[in-house]
Amino acid sequence: MSLSRVASFALAAVFATAGLALVHSQDLGPNEHEVTTPPSRTDRTDTWTLDLRFKDPRIIKAHVPGRGTRICWYLWFQVINRTDKPRKFEPIFELVTHDYPATYTDDPLPSVVDQIRKIEDPSNYLKVKNTYEFNFSYIPVSKPPEEAFPTAVTGVAVWDASPVDAKKRQPGARELSDTTQFSIFIRGLSNGYVKVDPPAPGLPAQYRDKTLQLKFRRTGDRFSTDARDMIYVPPAEWTYRSSPRTLRVDDQTGPLDLPGAKSK
Repeated sequence: MSLSRVASFALAAVFATAGLALVHSQDLGPNEHEVTTPPSRTDRTDTWTLDLRFKDPRIIKAHVPGRGTRICWYLWFQVINRTDKPRKFEPIFELVTHDYPATYTDDPLPSVVDQIRKIEDPSNYLKVKNTYEFNFSYIPVSKPPEEAFPTAVTGVAVWDASPVDAKKRQPGARELSDTTQFSIFIRGLSNGYVKVDPPAPGLPAQYRDKTLQLKFRRTGDRFSTDARDMIYVPPAEWTYRSSPRTLRVDDQTGPLDLPGAKSK
């Protein structure tokens, strides 16, 4: 075995111990996608942006203490830092349904994340984090691709999508399990923001954060647990999105014209 190959294995072991993984941008697996973001002329000069690798959303049936058996949707992702220094990634994942407008914030249920780790990373090589755990460390800098494989920090975002019992379901009520068109908005991948005019005279100005939007369609019915029903609809897009506390109806929650989406 060559010295360079031995060094690569040794380096991989070091990163695994630190909870990082070596990735190669050309080695995307089935249903994996990568968003790399070059600088934008509309960004401020001090704006930085992290890159994202993700899989199509998946579905798991898991036991949640106090809730019983639940059907949860989750998004597996990796964050890669190709900027000039380590960056803090303080993520907010929001799932927005477009056919029945509603917003669902990621719920990092520990018991569900533990079960996801057993599926996605049984050897614990990737050290999969829940979204809350990202707040306590920095994303390390990756060297240029011609020098080394980039390093990535792996995580998972979770939403409880269990249908409400038919006896408790209100007539005409819609829930996450009903959607056929949805987006996942990811805040924290960039420090970019814009200042916008106040919604009414006398009120303070508002700020909107640079946020990544991933669009998906879902082909199964509300009871389906088949992950193949979740289909990514490229391209990924950057938008400026208000904080959850000031979310407004004009914040891209209306119906999308997604290829293959079905109506109810």
